[in-house]
Amino acid sequence: MVLLAIFFGLIPGLAWLFFFLKEDAHPEPKKLIALTFVFGMMSAFVALIAQRLLNGALDKSVLELAAPLSNLHVGYLVVLALIEEFVKFGAAYFAIHKSASFDEPVDAMIYMVAAALGFATIENLGAVGDSVSGGQTALIANILTTTSLRFVGATLLHSLTSGIVGYHWATGIRQLKPAKYILEGLAIATVLHTVFNYLIISYGNLIYVVVFLVTVGFFVLNDFEKLKLRRV
Repeated sequence: MVLLAIFFGLIPGLAWLFFFLKEDAHPEPKKLIALTFVFGMMSAFVALIAQRLLNGALDKSVLELAAPLSNLHVGYLVVLALIEEFVKFGAAYFAIHKSASFDEPVDAMIYMVAAALGFATIENLGAVGDSVSGGQTALIANILTTTSLRFVGATLLHSLTSGIVGYHWATGIRQLKPAKYILEGLAIATVLHTVFNYLIISYGNLIYVVVFLVTVGFFVLNDFEKLKLRRV
């Protein structure tokens, strides 16, 4: 049953990775994609440590995410999102920024998405692991429910926000101002990530989340199309 949980924990990230790789007309080396994915997985642990340190520095009442949103410090949600967006960018950057294969604008988005899905996969494995309880029938139902929710929720969110950072990274390289544009991308990604968390905490209704992600996804796919027409 543990192997089944691991299998379903891997599905959302790998499925979205396969989808987004189709956006690259000139496929990247599989080894480099895999390396970036693994770096993204490692970055999840960096984010966890940073978030634990942040939690330890704050009053417990601030950290109670089950509390009404009015009782939360929005700044806390922003910082949580920023940490995750930053470490995902760091994973992609250190994996590929010196590679000769990083030679097209769209590559920045592809590798950012690969790192993000590696990050999300660790989260998914943790979420599926937490859902393992009850009898065998209940266990399978819990695993399938968790996998489905993660597939259309947090996993897609991570890939979209990192795709936005990748678009700004590519634009910054073209404009010879990478730092400026990367910071802009991280700011936008952090805001969107925070809105996603707001919707989950405030409403807990998957419809709002899906509508939000579909809207963001439309713009991200448009960014892919724009970058396909350019070369570094």
